[in-house]
Amino acid sequence: MKNLSNNITESSSLLRKIAAIIATAVLIGFALMFSMLFIAVALSAGVVVWSYLWWKTRNLRKQMRNFHPADEAINGEIIEGEIIEGEVIERDIR
Repeated sequence: MKNLSNNITESSSLLRKIAAIIATAVLIGFALMFSMLFIAVALSAGVVVWSYLWWKTRNLRKQMRNFHPADEAINGEIIEGEIIEGEVIERDIR
């Protein structure tokens, strides 16, 4: 253990410092490469999912474009104007 503590306190040679700088630059390069790869894969997956949803909802979007509220009929009766849906509470007072 004594030798280990002596090695830590010794000053590094110029060659070791240059090797450490090169190793750091290589590691930073690999980190950038893998982060760019991850971003490319994530964007590609996003485009695939968006395209799938766009393709599966095309009929729904077509129906929504062609829908006219005036065409809606209730019990064969065409209702015009504004319909407000709500709830009626009746109280039996006797």
